This record gives sequence, structure tokens and C-alpha cells, in this order.
Amino acid sequence: MAYSGVLKTLIRSSYLGSTTRNFSLVSNQVSNHTAKWMQDTSKKSPMELINEVPPIKVEGRIVACEGDNDPALGHPIEFICLDLKEPAVCKYCGLRYVQEHHH
Repeated sequence: MAYSGVLKTLIRSSYLGSTTRNFSLVSNQVSNHTAKWMQDTSKKSPMELINEVPPIKVEGRIVACEGDNDPALGHPIEFICLDLKEPAVCKYCGLRYVQEHHH
């Protein structure tokens, strides 16, 4: 029983110590990076750029999006159902897909 108490104390002290400090450091870097992006209004935001890519036409009801052909640059595989009329959007990269209907 004494063993689990020691373990809890170890976990608690290591958790409170390093991660809190590192997290605030990371969030500061992220907000600085975002602020830099927002300053330069001549550049388009990533969302504007991805919305300029026309919806990708696909045969069949389901598409598997990986973000990029190179797995190192992509994202986890996302299976997207194309049953609706409007383009379906990948939740990771924002690419849009539509089902191509052959008549």
C-alpha cells in the first residue's frame, strides 16, 4: 500500500513541475506566430488558400483523404462520405470533395 502512495507523489510532482512551464512557453510561441501571420494582410491565410482549391471530383460514395501523397507531409487518413449535395470537407486539411455523377 505504501508503494502506491509513493508512486502517486512521484507522478504528481513530475506532472506539475515540467509540463505546466513547457505548455505556457509553447502557447506563447503559438500566439506570437499567429500574430505575425495576422499582421501581413497582403498574404492570404491558410484557410483562404485552401478554399481556392476547387472541390475534387471523386467516383463513388467514399473518399479517403490523407492531405498529401507523401505520408510525412499528410495527416491521419480520413474517410469522408459524399452522400450530400454540397462538397464534403476534410476535417484535417480542409480539402473539399464532391461525388461525380455520370449520366
